Amino acid sequence: MIKTAVIIGVGPIEGLGGYLCTHAANKGLHVVIAGRTLRSIKTVRDAIRGNGGEATAVVADATDESQIKQLVNEAEAIGPIDLAIYNAGNNFPGNFLEMQASYFESAWRVCTLGGFLFAREVIKAMIERKSGTLLFTGASASMRGRPDFAAFTAGKAGLRALAQSLAREFQPQGIHIGHVVIDGGIAGEKIISKYPEFVERAGEDGLVGLGGIAEAYMYLYKQPRNAWTHELDLRTFKENF
Repeated sequence: MIKTAVIIGVGPIEGLGGYLCTHAANKGLHVVIAGRTLRSIKTVRDAIRGNGGEATAVVADATDESQIKQLVNEAEAIGPIDLAIYNAGNNFPGNFLEMQASYFESAWRVCTLGGFLFAREVIKAMIERKSGTLLFTGASASMRGRPDFAAFTAGKAGLRALAQSLAREFQPQGIHIGHVVIDGGIAGEKIISKYPEFVERAGEDGLVGLGGIAEAYMYLYKQPRNAWTHELDLRTFKENF
């Protein structure tokens, strides 16, 4: 029986979600690609199929409990989930004194609540088999707060703490829980197309490479159970920390 990978938070094919999907497919997994934009996830699906892999595209909002349950059920119907990645959560910058409560809440819903919903349903599926890997995408904000990023920092720090709690609870039951801190801008389509001045200032190798990030996730996925890593932090060699 083929095993599945379910990855939520997938956007452009030249983005982290897209790369995670293609790398998971290269490991022989049937990838269930989840995101809010049908066109984007279909593009990733078609690219995987075009390279001989297996993939299914499912539209899902990470903050919608019923959609997350349906997503996990669909993945399990294809095959047992062996890898699950929570990759949802874009930047939420904003002036703190002018920030609306609804904006702060939206950051928490995407970065933290969605991680809870996804993890709960995935772990329910994995716990019976006492196996599987669940990974969360973190950011610089997971570790430290910066001016004008209070909402994003609160959400991402909460996700990191959630991952730690889950690891301590469920790793003894055979489920590998990992958190990946991406410390710096990612060299994906979103940053390159929307913030060309930032990319120019960063210079050559100034952004974290998509291929290297995806390989790190697959390294966590393939680790033997007697040598698990819970947290990795990734950055370009030019990044101060």
